[in-house]
Amino acid sequence: MQSQQKGFTLIELLVVIAIIGILVAVIFVALDPATRFGQARDAVRQNDVQEILSSIKLYQVDNGGDHLASIGGLTAGSVYMAVNGATMTAGCDDNNAACTTAVTADGSCVDISGLVTGGYLSMPVSPAGAVTWDDGSGSGNEGSGYTISVASTGIVTVRACEDEQTTTEITVSR
Repeated sequence: MQSQQKGFTLIELLVVIAIIGILVAVIFVALDPATRFGQARDAVRQNDVQEILSSIKLYQVDNGGDHLASIGGLTAGSVYMAVNGATMTAGCDDNNAACTTAVTADGSCVDISGLVTGGYLSMPVSPAGAVTWDDGSGSGNEGSGYTISVASTGIVTVRACEDEQTTTEITVSR
């Protein structure tokens, strides 16, 4: 007398598990979360550089064409790390390896706290990539991760130090 038991064989179970494993691997590669997170951080950086430049220009319009004193005093062609306060006066170029366009010198910080206290801007801080940025409000801080330069023609350029998924530097000028 033979017993007829219904069920799956070990081979059938292994084949199903292998197929599920392959599907999960394909979906994981297709979604590529590391790339998606990098793109999201770059989108934040792009928004932040636009916001900084817009607040600089809005301040200028509201004040009869004059820049914020700290921005008006910048040396044309030099690149400065944006900080929220005058305390961070050194270490502005410490993270040049993370910046596509390097900060000019160790003391090249520009205090944009006047935009923050004036209600033009909520101080943006670049999302952590290679560097964990801060607002640059204290001595020994890293800086915001955003740089500002002014050309001799008066054009203001704001840049994000890091760009993870873009092929060009995240920058805006006006």
